[in-house]
Amino acid sequence: MVQKFNQEKATAAAAFLLKLRGGRMSYLKLIKLLYLADRLALDRWGFNITTDRYVAMDQGPVVSNIYDLITQDAEQKSFWVRYISPPLGEWEVQLKSEDLPENKLSKADEKLLQEIFGIYGTWNRWQLRDFTHDLPEWQNPHGSSIPIQISDILKAQGASDEDINDVIIDLSAAESANDLLGSRT
Repeated sequence: MVQKFNQEKATAAAAFLLKLRGGRMSYLKLIKLLYLADRLALDRWGFNITTDRYVAMDQGPVVSNIYDLITQDAEQKSFWVRYISPPLGEWEVQLKSEDLPENKLSKADEKLLQEIFGIYGTWNRWQLRDFTHDLPEWQNPHGSSIPIQISDILKAQGASDEDINDVIIDLSAAESANDLLGSRT
């Protein structure tokens, strides 16, 4: 099951966490916080916040499209660059202004992001990396990358095969509805 990546929502989630951190943080830490938020959202709600796909890389699980937005050229990230800087010294990114993208996150999304930041926001990037290396769905890719499926994340959190199947069906239905509604505008 591959969701269509929603760059605007992913940007809003990243910007929200950056604002909680004072506007600037290591992008490794940002990526880990977003992954942990999506992981918790999948466990609680059966859908994620960022709509991203996941891969295991040497530094742990990664929100793949967001990683690309941070590290690659600006052509494909027009919405992202309005709000978040390219990498700065010390491999950090920062908010470009105090204004966050509006109407992209639900109140529940914001509350969950605040919860994740409350738990892990004081951890440094290396503590988060080490912590995510211990998550059951992460496999060492030895210099490459390995896809992490939503089913892997749910299974690692103790979801039954039936519950995992239900989540996959719901995500597919939501994606189909988004495609249908998107084609009418």
